[in-house]
Amino acid sequence: MANFSKSNVPQFSVDVYQNEYLPEGGREVNAVVTVTATGGGTIGSAVAAPHLYSPGEGPSAAVVLMVDCSGSMDYPPTKMRNARDATAAAIDALRDGVEFAVVGGTHVAGEVYPGGGRLAVAGVGTRERAKQALRKLSAGGGTAIGTWLRLADRLLASADVAIRHGILLTDGRNEHESPQDLKAALDACAGRFTCDARGVGTDWEVKEVTAVASALLGTADIVADPAGLAADFTRMMETAMGKEVADVSLRLWTPVGTTVRFVKQVAPTVEELTGRRTEAGPRAGDYPLGSWGDESRDYHVCVEVPSAGIGREMLAARVSLVIPQPSDGGVRGLGAQGLVRAVWTDDVAASTAINPQVAHYTGQAELAEVIRRGLDLRKEGNIGGATAKLGRAVQLANASGNADTAKLLAKVVDVVDAATGTVRLKTKVEEADEMTLETRSTKTVRVKK
Repeated sequence: MANFSKSNVPQFSVDVYQNEYLPEGGREVNAVVTVTATGGGTIGSAVAAPHLYSPGEGPSAAVVLMVDCSGSMDYPPTKMRNARDATAAAIDALRDGVEFAVVGGTHVAGEVYPGGGRLAVAGVGTRERAKQALRKLSAGGGTAIGTWLRLADRLLASADVAIRHGILLTDGRNEHESPQDLKAALDACAGRFTCDARGVGTDWEVKEVTAVASALLGTADIVADPAGLAADFTRMMETAMGKEVADVSLRLWTPVGTTVRFVKQVAPTVEELTGRRTEAGPRAGDYPLGSWGDESRDYHVCVEVPSAGIGREMLAARVSLVIPQPSDGGVRGLGAQGLVRAVWTDDVAASTAINPQVAHYTGQAELAEVIRRGLDLRKEGNIGGATAKLGRAVQLANASGNADTAKLLAKVVDVVDAATGTVRLKTKVEEADEMTLETRSTKTVRVKK
């Protein structure tokens, strides 16, 4: 890890919310694990002003900005200008001393600044030279996102830093490499840097952009109007500059006879982590959580325990947080731990009660899934199936108080009765509205604890 002031290092805590009571023979244990980091470089959702740090004061970091320069960026001509302006705004938000580079992406990846396989160090002079280099960007060529990511990976790997991050902008479909090539690039980059991905306009593929963010533990969003790019890029960079600790993992230990059913992030977005487990010794596995600043996230852990009789109790799982220890190739704990318990009882009221946090996030995960499936069915022309799924989505969004998702759904369906999920598909839907709903479908609201 980098050397930086201890006052900027977040302190981690773990809280477990569950109903530990099971009926006789019951085996499934569910818990919501809240991980919170406080006292880092951010305050709430606002980031400490980047230039208030002196070089070396904040955590060492490197950022690569990947800008789509394919031919479609010239339609309309303002799109390329907006992309240049947005990248310039992001460069202005870099903290002094952060290493950075700009990559221009077409069917190949090219270094825009500084070039020569190097990273520049953010300062008054390098920011200005980078912005001058941006003025030379022009549109032409195809789209091969995997090549952009691989170049970003090579550049970031050259930096001896704690935080490695990418920001990727595209306006088109990944037509100049196969889906297998993109997946191979994502697999190669996973765990090496985090990346936020943005689609501008409405001619890109939602599943491609969200796949980048998912694999690289970043955020995905749509910027339907290119005029909004500069503000969005500034927010992304400010958030990146607020990250203080990289490569945090949730370590889950379970006793003999216990099986991990799933581990998923459920707030601020739904993200499946089960398949990303790496073994960490006897009966323990690590799940990647990415980079952290001052923030809180929720995770749903489900384990299957051996059945037991009334009055028995057991530790079903132990949750802790670890980060890599480069000095010896191992890991060190972050001093935060939570316990998931199982207690068998003949008290029917106790064993059938559903913990409010678990119930809430089970509904939020279902909400994301029914939106995805409903939009797929709509594209396939299955009106009945799409209506049923999107109606269920309206019902879930209404019940959980997810007002943002409810507003997005109302642009795709006419809501007759939100409480029962009675809806009619709109005959005409703006493409931007449908893509916004699909891109943001995994965003959740926090449960009130």
